[in-house]
Amino acid sequence: MNEYIMTYFGGEHPSTPEAGKAHFAAYQTWLLSLGDAVVSAMNPLRGTVSIAPDGSQVPGSQSGMSGYTILRALTIEEAVAMASNCPFLEIKGRLEIAERVNMSQ
Repeated sequence: MNEYIMTYFGGEHPSTPEAGKAHFAAYQTWLLSLGDAVVSAMNPLRGTVSIAPDGSQVPGSQSGMSGYTILRALTIEEAVAMASNCPFLEIKGRLEIAERVNMSQ
């Protein structure tokens, strides 16, 4: 089995607290449906600082990355299939899937 990083970009905040609760419930249901394929779920990011090659720093994400989840799958196609049902897409978020390379082997 390989591990894949599913990175979250953008997305709109739900318009009401009720919509936020409904979205979070759908997200949790989706995660539970993946079972043991979820290695590390719901890793939101905040307080980002971007550092340029010259060492200058800018507050905030230059890419819009807002979090990640680690999935276990046989192939990237399987990981993409899992991600394609993520409720984050319903709030106009974008996902990227990449295989995590283990450099210690």
